[in-house]
Amino acid sequence: MKIKNLVAMGGALAALSMNVLAADVTLRFAHPWPANSSIHQGFAEWGKMINEDSQGRIEIELYPSQTLVKAGNSYEAVVNNIADMTATVQGYTANRFPLSQIVELPGMVNTGSQGSCILQKLYDEGEVSSEYDDSHVLFVYTNGPGQLHSRDKALVYPEDLKGMRIRRPTVAVGTLLENLGAQPVGMPAPEIYQSLQRDVIDGVAISWDGTKVFRLNELINYHTQVNLYSLAFVVTMNKNVYNGLPEDLKAVLDKYSGAKWSQYMTAIFDNLDKESMKEAVEMGDKLIPLSDDARKAWEPVLGEITDQYINDLEAKNIPARKVYERAVELKKVCGV
Repeated sequence: MKIKNLVAMGGALAALSMNVLAADVTLRFAHPWPANSSIHQGFAEWGKMINEDSQGRIEIELYPSQTLVKAGNSYEAVVNNIADMTATVQGYTANRFPLSQIVELPGMVNTGSQGSCILQKLYDEGEVSSEYDDSHVLFVYTNGPGQLHSRDKALVYPEDLKGMRIRRPTVAVGTLLENLGAQPVGMPAPEIYQSLQRDVIDGVAISWDGTKVFRLNELINYHTQVNLYSLAFVVTMNKNVYNGLPEDLKAVLDKYSGAKWSQYMTAIFDNLDKESMKEAVEMGDKLIPLSDDARKAWEPVLGEITDQYINDLEAKNIPARKVYERAVELKKVCGV
């Protein structure tokens, strides 16, 4: 009799525990990075903190490696509620975030931490926030500088790119490659490995974190440190889903939004940069810092791209120069 009572009591407690722990809302979070990457683990930890802070009422369900939506469609998927949340690259949605992508211009960013500080402040100050009116932004950030990486040929001077098929990450870098006589090839980062393997491209413009996470160091032999660009990222969610939450759950998500979490995420990328460079050296790859002569050769090329990007936007009545000048000011206060 006592045993039966204990069993019944245990079952009731278990049922109560399950009810307490059951999430009120499950948010499907799509991103392109592999499940075994530290980037995925960073989002998993962020989601765990949200879950615990909401007392189990919010569950972040991660879909890595493009398993829910393709990388290039991630932002639209959130707007259309195919995914509830995403972390994606603004440049994957062409011409949609031109002011945000000013932070991607050559030489603007020295580290992910600095770039994330610049971009998050531009967003918080309202300089670029209108570009995201169709979603609810949690935070924005950047990675560290993107470099030139090639398989068979060292790319030191601008003229070395002539005739090369190079994966381009942004519109500005694509224009730069075209100006130098190279053939820019657009593709999301998860597609680069196979394209190198199949000889579709000869090299890639990508940041160091990407060469590690997407295993490109296995195929690349030369790495030229030219600081071509940085990438802007956004972590955002469907606007209606956010607006439909109770106020206390909105407050939890708000707590895990903004500058603190921009820096939380970019720290993972900055650490990956260091790990990737170390890995490349251990593999016997050649890391090529620019000589003074090479740097002088690149300066006018990179400057021309910045001017061209800003002038093109200004011609469309988009206030690019104002945002660029503010980004340069913020660069001085955002560290190195």
